[in-house]
Amino acid sequence: MQQLPLGITLKPGVSFENFVPGSNIQALASIQSCLLQHENPFIYLWGATSTGKSHLLQAACHQADTLNLHVAYIPLLQIHSFSAAMLEGLDQFDLVCLDDVEQVAGLAEWEQALFNLYNNLQASNARLLVTASCSPTALEFTLPDLISRLSWGLNYRLHPLSESETIEALLKAAIERGLKMPEETAHYILKHCPRDMGSLLDILDQLDKASLAAQRRLTIPFVRSQFESELIAARQLHTQT
Repeated sequence: MQQLPLGITLKPGVSFENFVPGSNIQALASIQSCLLQHENPFIYLWGATSTGKSHLLQAACHQADTLNLHVAYIPLLQIHSFSAAMLEGLDQFDLVCLDDVEQVAGLAEWEQALFNLYNNLQASNARLLVTASCSPTALEFTLPDLISRLSWGLNYRLHPLSESETIEALLKAAIERGLKMPEETAHYILKHCPRDMGSLLDILDQLDKASLAAQRRLTIPFVRSQFESELIAARQLHTQT
């Protein structure tokens, strides 16, 4: 039921259930209403990196699939992999998700294709979810009517999680991976690593593999030893180069 550009896949396991909304609870609720009650047919999400924009779009795609809706997901961050013709005919879908729409700013062919798609989706009563790094009015589009179109509908700025919410998200992600991680270990990781969820989840995946190989729990001493091993390896690589 999904259309994806060649070479693009949705992350498995991404869902609304494993999204920790924090102060973004209204955005989450609106997207769920968009899918279940066909309310809010156009939603624009914007914010900094790692605030959950792509997570929500991909979760919407997975949810739409279970509802037997035809859904298209286009990650515009990889715009070099396909042409503006990719947007043609998407008005035949029930839901279209466009990730990182700021990537097409200044590209006349893409801007026109996006403008046409918006109008066609509206005419066919389909749903459209869009994400960007900035608000619609801050987009550097050369097509003024496109800016006005993207300013319609619901508009949510996503905010980063607080420290306690980040800990909650990290512990939830560990449970989903079948890992036993004490809360104090989560605090240790947060203290010594980048705090954006993308980086934290990558680190958790590395620790998952290491703990499986060593048959060890994610205690602070074990995690510290892994960080020290990574640091030693990085220093050795720097010396060799």
